[in-house]
Amino acid sequence: MITTEAKMVTSETVINFDLETYLKDKKAIVDQALDDSLPIIDPEKIYEAMRYSLLAGGKRLRPILCLGACELFGGTQTMSLPTACALEMIHTMSLIHDDLPAMDNDDYRRGKLTNHKMYGEDIAILAGDGLLAYAFEFVVDKTENVTPERILQVIFRLGRAVGARGLVGGQVVDLDCEGKTDISVETLNFIHTHKTGALLETSVLSGAILAGASEEDLENLTLYAQNIGLAFQIIDDILDITATQEELGKTAGKDLTAQKATYPSIWGLEESKKQAQKLIDEAVNALTIYGEKAFPLQAIAQFIVNRKF
Repeated sequence: MITTEAKMVTSETVINFDLETYLKDKKAIVDQALDDSLPIIDPEKIYEAMRYSLLAGGKRLRPILCLGACELFGGTQTMSLPTACALEMIHTMSLIHDDLPAMDNDDYRRGKLTNHKMYGEDIAILAGDGLLAYAFEFVVDKTENVTPERILQVIFRLGRAVGARGLVGGQVVDLDCEGKTDISVETLNFIHTHKTGALLETSVLSGAILAGASEEDLENLTLYAQNIGLAFQIIDDILDITATQEELGKTAGKDLTAQKATYPSIWGLEESKKQAQKLIDEAVNALTIYGEKAFPLQAIAQFIVNRKF
């Protein structure tokens, strides 16, 4: 677990913040921006496939974290919205590819048929590739009122998060571990800090970088982001066991069927919940120095550990 020497504050400290309204408002902004970002042009088939998955719904957690981190340090929504959209494009790419038969092989995502079930495996692969490439183009083309140096830092972090040092590397180790019964917590942490956590961390740090956050601020946010990233995956593993397909929007029980090592398979459900809560408490504590300005990000941390889908 990632820790801090600052005075511990539990996640219950975050009060009097209307997270439901905050998430609803931010999601509406992101959804509209994503719709506007990707018009259908020739060849229509690939743009339709890209839009099908990009606009299929979801919590939009990564773009919202980007917007929230930027606003925490005095930045504006205009500054961070292109990067927020790019993060969702990259995340959507990862879902399209993850659902393919050669990977996790799922027929449903966000309550709808997966991309390859709608358009075929060939177009699904290309739709993911198209979204990944477009994400970088979109950041450079659409970001306003931000210095080139900060935009370059964001591009660097996006590339690292999605590559072999991030998502791709985590996915490779995850695939290698399927069917093995002797996976350690350390290996599981490696998989998920790369496969899931890297993009969540980049979402937070990118927003802060665009607003001109200091190195000390980025260290605090790294602590926050790494903890919520790991907690997010622990809760995902729990929900794979406890939630229904309708609640998840994808096939439930896939981890057990694929004989994947999960946190509940190592710790059990109750201990997994306790570990997730500890991580969230650490995340909340990392941002207490910012006072009420940090309430949105702290409340999102609480949402992660308490979510039901």
